[in-house]
Amino acid sequence: MVVITGAGKGIGRATVRRFARKGVAIGLVGRGREALDGARHEVEAAGGRGLVVPADVADPESVETAAAGGEDAFGPIDIWVNNAMTTVFAWFDEIGPEEYRRATEVTYLGTVWGTQAALKRMLPRDRGTIVQVGSAMAYRGIPLQSPYCGAKHAIKGMQESLRTELRNRASKVHVTMVQLPGVNTPQFDHCRSKMPEHPMPVPPIFQPEVAADAIHWAAHHRRREVYVGVPAVYTILGNKIAPWLAERYLARTAVNSQQIDGSEPSSHNRNGNLFEPEPGDPGAHGQFDEQAHAHSVQWVATRHRRALAAAAAAAAVVGGVAATR
Repeated sequence: MVVITGAGKGIGRATVRRFARKGVAIGLVGRGREALDGARHEVEAAGGRGLVVPADVADPESVETAAAGGEDAFGPIDIWVNNAMTTVFAWFDEIGPEEYRRATEVTYLGTVWGTQAALKRMLPRDRGTIVQVGSAMAYRGIPLQSPYCGAKHAIKGMQESLRTELRNRASKVHVTMVQLPGVNTPQFDHCRSKMPEHPMPVPPIFQPEVAADAIHWAAHHRRREVYVGVPAVYTILGNKIAPWLAERYLARTAVNSQQIDGSEPSSHNRNGNLFEPEPGDPGAHGQFDEQAHAHSVQWVATRHRRALAAAAAAAAVVGGVAATR
């Protein structure tokens, strides 16, 4: 039994497809009914069972109702994936209080409420996994995305605090966070923007299936955190080593790299899905398929790091033996 928030579009939709198979039941949580129905059809086509649970994750009562409804339909929740988000692409001083509050309530507090709803059920059973969908921006803020960066930083802090509490209790409930690079999702068509040109993810861009594979893997392995994609790794490590350099580089490059040169935002992009869901079912992918990478060598290496380390050690031994002959 899996619950995925933000299940109708983008990374959430790709994650639904990755989990869906015979014998798997998925609670599909989100605001857009058409997109959630589309996700349910895909789950059922793969042989699983899907339950559409319309909910605004910014409302804790709505999230609790979703969790209870999922368990009533399918039984105990084994995996909960917090993925729902929204944001405003704009200069910090151009974001109004209500806009900032809303983006924070969905992206950060939605994760808090989802985690609490899952723990309410998992702690008494002493089992279950909660996956937080994070970002390299949980470590390094970038221009034009202060609400999103602030929320991801907050999720990371909450996650670290929670892990210490679970360890203190000797709990077998596992919480993990997946730090992602720029991903080709419909959010860049549907999130509110105040910029002169259409928003886009910071290149290099990856397909949502790369993110979904990492989320699925993290849900079944006891890693405290996983990085996905070379850009996420060098952003996180670079910020740890030389934050002043990362700051200067992003100040110089990241404003233009987050806008499609010569474009204009569509009319709906001006308001976006900040307060109301967009109609329709856009699926998992955004408009950057031609630029997006379908695979990540770094992620493959991360997933198989123990085998690679063993192979490297064996090769070193063989090389040492050969050198003594």
